[in-house]
Amino acid sequence: MRLEHIRSRIKYPKLLILISTFIIAVIFFGEARTYPPLNEFLISLGYPGTFIAGMLYAYGFTSAPATAILLILATEQDIFLAGLVGGLGALSSDLIIYLFVKNTFSDEIDKLRSRSTFFRQDDSKSGNILKKYLLIAVGGILIATPLPSEIGITLLASVKNLSTRRFLVIAYFLHTAGVFAILFTGSIVM
Repeated sequence: MRLEHIRSRIKYPKLLILISTFIIAVIFFGEARTYPPLNEFLISLGYPGTFIAGMLYAYGFTSAPATAILLILATEQDIFLAGLVGGLGALSSDLIIYLFVKNTFSDEIDKLRSRSTFFRQDDSKSGNILKKYLLIAVGGILIATPLPSEIGITLLASVKNLSTRRFLVIAYFLHTAGVFAILFTGSIVM
């Protein structure tokens, strides 16, 4: 009963959890820098650790800790290779989200297309092309940054003529660029 009372008083529990992950990432990053066993453990993970960090980078609630891990790993790895490996990790997570949204939410996406003027397919090709590229651009920004990729992936999954292969190419390029930017920052700051 007491837990329900506490839960009902929190207006934005998901946002609170997301902010908590950022705080945990800052603490984790600080501890890893000052606590040698944790730092050595992360470095000992090597490129498989970079792949796992890339997988975590793709999810909203784990993107902050993944960013902290990538910043730490940047000092010990070839940035170019680590960027490619981290991008592959993020791509594997993206593919799971994309296929889930594309296959499970297809009825709701179709319903959204029929009800929303923005998502509706109209007869003018220029309107459809503009909407398609706007969705891809906004989705791409969300995918490339440590912001929740799930929203960007959902936007890309709603683009009617975007094949899975094209999605994979776009997502890999964007995540690799984002991971590379984090690694580059880590190599300079650390």
